[in-house]
Amino acid sequence: MARMTDRARLYLYFIVREVERRGMPTEIAMLPMIESAFNPTAYSVSRASGIWQFMPSTGKHFGMQQNWWYDGRRDVIGATNGALDYLQKLHDEFGDWELALAAYNCGEHCIERALKRNRRLHKPANLLSLKVPKETRNYVPKLLAMKHIIDNPASFGLVLADIPNEPYFAAISPPRHIDVSMAAELADISMDDFKALNPGNSRPVILQDDSTRILIPASKAEVFMTNLETHDKPLVSWQAYQSKKGESLEKLALRFEITVEKLRAANGLSSHTKVSNGQQLLVPAAGDDSNKEFVAFNMHLAPTLDDSHLVLYTVRRGDTLSSIARRYHVSLASLKSRNGNRTLIRPGQKIAVAGSGGLVHRKHRTHLAKANKPGNKSARQSKTTSISTLPIADKAS
Repeated sequence: MARMTDRARLYLYFIVREVERRGMPTEIAMLPMIESAFNPTAYSVSRASGIWQFMPSTGKHFGMQQNWWYDGRRDVIGATNGALDYLQKLHDEFGDWELALAAYNCGEHCIERALKRNRRLHKPANLLSLKVPKETRNYVPKLLAMKHIIDNPASFGLVLADIPNEPYFAAISPPRHIDVSMAAELADISMDDFKALNPGNSRPVILQDDSTRILIPASKAEVFMTNLETHDKPLVSWQAYQSKKGESLEKLALRFEITVEKLRAANGLSSHTKVSNGQQLLVPAAGDDSNKEFVAFNMHLAPTLDDSHLVLYTVRRGDTLSSIARRYHVSLASLKSRNGNRTLIRPGQKIAVAGSGGLVHRKHRTHLAKANKPGNKSARQSKTTSISTLPIADKAS
């Protein structure tokens, strides 16, 4: 809770103001606590990303650009507006905030099917009466529980830091391309602070266009603009290079006078990648000192598995994260990291498993195939007990 509220102080004022402006229940401003614990770099095994945990397709539908340079699902302003637009659409469709929130979790078609089933069986059309996934059934109660904790932390033995009722950040349009490290330096803030406000940027360079904005702490906005106006050196030290399929990374590193390790880090490539697949690569700009310290700003682009190496394992009764990690010869930390830093698992849940070097050994792939085979009783989800909920207000309190 302490870590989460510390992260929330950067974004909560903006989110609350947007929620209030739209006349939505203020509890919705706390939804990122349930979705991501306000972690701007949260990334789920199902590829949901950002504090609002948008899937790629849903993000695109609500105008969130996703490309090699940038992922709008992690942009605080864009993703917040998209999430509130989506929630308002769901409320308009279902006429109920509990159903709208449930649909945000499992999808509107999931709720539509559940409602259709209940109407056919002449059952009530409220959330508690619907047949929905366990995660969705617990979704609204989690939000209400968080509301009670925030309203009265002392009764739960907690002391939460106050969040000032004032804007934390200011949005600034850079006049031209700029290195992430340079932007942080001109704002006189650390790279960590800059990344926390600008998690949408996936590369060490921010490309300027009409829609580009960077977020700077409001207290540093004037410092940034003054330093930018007086800065008389190049703002970028990286450039894009269109590689050819099969080009050796080792030869490219020599050509651009950079180590292979730095080349991989700048482009989010696995340590096992030897040649390019014809993608665009980020390399040092001409005349730049490539020996200077490089700080990767790739967020989720640090070495990851491609789809061919990703294997889903269905959790069995009695499994723990530790036992799964031991069985497939991976560290507990990497297993947690690959699955959104989750600490609890349940029977029937699917988690991503990868062996050493990003590969699951063949014998383990066979075991996984058997474990995930339809009809395997041990992989079935256990029954759950209904949880009573309090109604969410239809107007902002």
